[in-house]
Amino acid sequence: MDLMAFIGEYGPWAWIVGGLILLAIELLAPGGIFVWLGSSAIVTGLISFLLPMGLPMQWAVYGMLCIVAIVLWLKYGRKAMNTKTDNPFLNKRAKRLVGRETVLKEAIEQGFGTVKMDDSVWRVSGIDLKQGTKVKISGYEGTILKVEEVS
Repeated sequence: MDLMAFIGEYGPWAWIVGGLILLAIELLAPGGIFVWLGSSAIVTGLISFLLPMGLPMQWAVYGMLCIVAIVLWLKYGRKAMNTKTDNPFLNKRAKRLVGRETVLKEAIEQGFGTVKMDDSVWRVSGIDLKQGTKVKISGYEGTILKVEEVS
């Protein structure tokens, strides 16, 4: 049975079932788009229950609802997700350490050594320095902190 015949035969229920399938797809492959397509299909089905209309009109309503939902999401929904936080470096541990001072736990030899910061031991890179030298974190590359000697 093709899609048009299915929708024509089951009417509003086809839209609701199709919308639920699209919402299930969103759970399996998150991306944000299937939420709006599925919601639009469910609303189209509900409107078809209240106002019987032909298949071309149902598709027109569905198309308009999809466009409106996606445009509203792009305009307003994304702004709500980009709110300021009181801890911007929560998941950026290395970036959070830039500017702090500590002492070398192990000497920097051949460009690498270690420091203890809070409850973690970090690998550091910089010029060769002795153990116990006071250093400042000047940057990072991945999980390796770049250090400079504090004078």
